[in-house]
Amino acid sequence: MSVHAAQKRISAPDIRARKGGEPIVSLTSYHAHTAAIADKYVDFLLVGDSLGMVMHGFETTLPVPLELMIMHGRAVTRGARRALVVVDMPFGSYEESPAQAFRNAARVIKETECGAIKIEGGARMAETIQFLSQRGIPVMAHIGLTPQSINVFGGFKTQGRERAQWEAIENDARAVTEAGAFSVVLEAVAEPLAAKITKSIDIPTIGIGASAACDGQILVMEDMLGLSPKVARFVKEFGKVGQAIEGAIKLYADDVRTRKFPGAENTYEMKD
Repeated sequence: MSVHAAQKRISAPDIRARKGGEPIVSLTSYHAHTAAIADKYVDFLLVGDSLGMVMHGFETTLPVPLELMIMHGRAVTRGARRALVVVDMPFGSYEESPAQAFRNAARVIKETECGAIKIEGGARMAETIQFLSQRGIPVMAHIGLTPQSINVFGGFKTQGRERAQWEAIENDARAVTEAGAFSVVLEAVAEPLAAKITKSIDIPTIGIGASAACDGQILVMEDMLGLSPKVARFVKEFGKVGQAIEGAIKLYADDVRTRKFPGAENTYEMKD
């Protein structure tokens, strides 16, 4: 039996079974070492296409290619041994047809060994979600503010502030549930609507800027660590990692410039 097989990893059905139970904890992760740290505390890790903005300096998620998602997905699955790993399908890799979505999602599953994929879109993607689910690919849906449609939304704006918007978003939630998604991310959805959706569908809702009414929460790890220079107003910073990194780099630079940096004869052996 392999080392990987010895420890049971949380699965998509396990997350599905958490509906209405203990809140589901999740974060994004893009590399092996942060995945290993978070693995002890979270139920699933999302390899989000937000990595394009967080790690690669893009203005939006739209330029992210499938190959980049696969590369980071491999790293996260190597780092995490317990949490379910979900990989985002990037813009242009699934919208054309269910067949295109299956071809690319199967590649992600095979090459990263993740446990599920995530796609954006509600009722318009229901056929694709059903197609994938029936063919062995667990799907996490994503509705409300969908960043891959940012050019249509005209910016990162809260959805469902007006009652006139509610019906379409509720229809999206029902459609992805009926299509077979095992959970759904509600992004930037007004609290009363998020609460109503959470009560009305049979799969867990994972909120990001959608209030504590959801069955679980997700944040971009760099945002909650205080590593991102600009974050949404709903984000609570649980650390000041950016400041800590800058302080450490300054100390290092000062040591080098004052020739205080030790030589290899004193430091080459690893510390216990």
